[in-house]
Amino acid sequence: MAKNVGQGYKNNWENIGKKRRAGVLVPLFSVYSKDSVGVGDIHDLDHLCEWCEKSGLSLLQLLPMNEVGSTFCPYDAISSFALEPMYISLAGLPGSDDKSIRSRIADLKKKFPAGGKHVDYGIRAAKIALLRQIYSNGGNGPGSKEFREFTVRNEYWLDDFALFKTLKNYHEGRPWYEWGNGYREHDLEKIGIFRKSHAREIEFEKWMQWVAFTQFKKARVHASSKNILFCGDLPILTSRDSADVWAHLGFFKLDFSAGAPPDMYCAKGQRWGMPTYNWKAIADDGYRYIKEKLKFAENFYDILRIDHVVGLFRMWSIPYNEPPENEGLNGSFDPADEKTWKAHGRAILSIMLESTRMLFAAEDLGIIPKDCPETLKEFEIPGNEVQRWVKDWAVSHDFLEPKKYRLFSIAMLSTHDTTNWPAWWENEAGTVDEALFVRRTIGRGIDCEKAKNGLFDPALSRHGRLRWLKGIISTDLLAGALGKKKEDIADFIDMYENTYREKEKLWKHLRLKGTMREKSDPEIIGRALNVTLSSKAIFCVELLMDYLYMADLFKGDPYQNRINRPGTVGKANWSLVIPIPLEDLLEHEIGPKIRAIAKAAGRE
Repeated sequence: MAKNVGQGYKNNWENIGKKRRAGVLVPLFSVYSKDSVGVGDIHDLDHLCEWCEKSGLSLLQLLPMNEVGSTFCPYDAISSFALEPMYISLAGLPGSDDKSIRSRIADLKKKFPAGGKHVDYGIRAAKIALLRQIYSNGGNGPGSKEFREFTVRNEYWLDDFALFKTLKNYHEGRPWYEWGNGYREHDLEKIGIFRKSHAREIEFEKWMQWVAFTQFKKARVHASSKNILFCGDLPILTSRDSADVWAHLGFFKLDFSAGAPPDMYCAKGQRWGMPTYNWKAIADDGYRYIKEKLKFAENFYDILRIDHVVGLFRMWSIPYNEPPENEGLNGSFDPADEKTWKAHGRAILSIMLESTRMLFAAEDLGIIPKDCPETLKEFEIPGNEVQRWVKDWAVSHDFLEPKKYRLFSIAMLSTHDTTNWPAWWENEAGTVDEALFVRRTIGRGIDCEKAKNGLFDPALSRHGRLRWLKGIISTDLLAGALGKKKEDIADFIDMYENTYREKEKLWKHLRLKGTMREKSDPEIIGRALNVTLSSKAIFCVELLMDYLYMADLFKGDPYQNRINRPGTVGKANWSLVIPIPLEDLLEHEIGPKIRAIAKAAGRE
């Protein structure tokens, strides 16, 4: 079976060709055009395709487009299927030419001007209220044949989702597990009565999905006309308060919260809050839940990124009643038996490969058991090669040359969960995580403050990162500052060897001349981009923000220009906006510059 699956999957490569491609990762909320109402919308994908074509890029990767919850996190969506209605374009939408609607759109543009540093998510409720008026006016054919066909084709998820959303609104936004009157427990009689009395509201939710679906499919047709491939993102998990969980309680382990174990970058690990899967129940249902997700995603994407692919092999599971401040410390892997991990992940991936024509890519970062990369290599699923972590971690501790990147991989400087590359260079390169260092010293009975003062440069330590003093030139000096024998501090030595003088090593790796500069600049990031673009990796997809830093378009401290800080909830997450409208970006000189370096690297 494995051989057949692998061979079948190679046919998916034939759909797009095994070509060296360059691309860009764009959160839709981070861009805007002159027609945008408060936030980027689906129509702006057309502008992005024009820019990609001008910039010599053939991959346009998006963050999940699923409907978000109260935190606006696309990886904590309230549905694995439904699209975010905030992204519906009002420009040209049938019914939007009504005089009163035009007036309301103008008012929204004044109240929620696009182009601020962060999205004001008040636009979401305001835009949905406007869509409700367009729907009530009979705009865009809620009774049309096309709308009815859409509801039939997507019956598996759409009925439950629309009912869930209407019930959630009825309960003033409270999570489903706080609902009463039989709604939480799916009492058929109660649900039946509710459906009849709220039929119009339920249809409105379906109508918004149809409008978003229609616009997104049209955007994909436009992309194809430009030879641009859309790369989507399939979150491996879904929100605890989601239509998926409410409608399929047996598919989830609600007593657990998914996350990631502690590592050198997150001292306490991570706790994401989403429930883990009951894979046995999903398998007993013939994996239909997974197959239906892929069937719907295939409407929009040529390539689909599997988020946290290692979670298909084993998931870090934290008891739900664990105190939040412990984050991911006290979890365990599910399945518990390491010997089953490969078969577990391989079986799920096999089902996925057999169920779609899309090409898969995989986010395989973090602590990864060898079973995962072995299986990805077998199926020719590209993983991630993030330049700052592509190193020989065990022997030389140097950055790998571009020719040593994995062939089946996607090279990049940054991800949506990391700092942008200039922020990493200025604040994190050559440092260790302060929380991790503190926890390890306290655990060994080491005087933490004394050790910090003896090992790290306070002038270059910031944002919870500690930069080594230049004088700590050996592990003997490290051991002396810690007051321990070298054989007792293997973990500290590993930390030291992989971060000490990391910036100086990278400066040399980038073939830069002169004295190493602390601050990032267009020349440095241009050299860094050349590493990933010229690498052996079949794809290179960079954050739009990193490309724009090469043009010096962002101003101020780059550490503040971050898409997301994992493990935190706040207004700065999932809201960063680029400082230039798409129409102006199309005319900017950065496009031809990107085209030139991508072409020189043999990419298209």
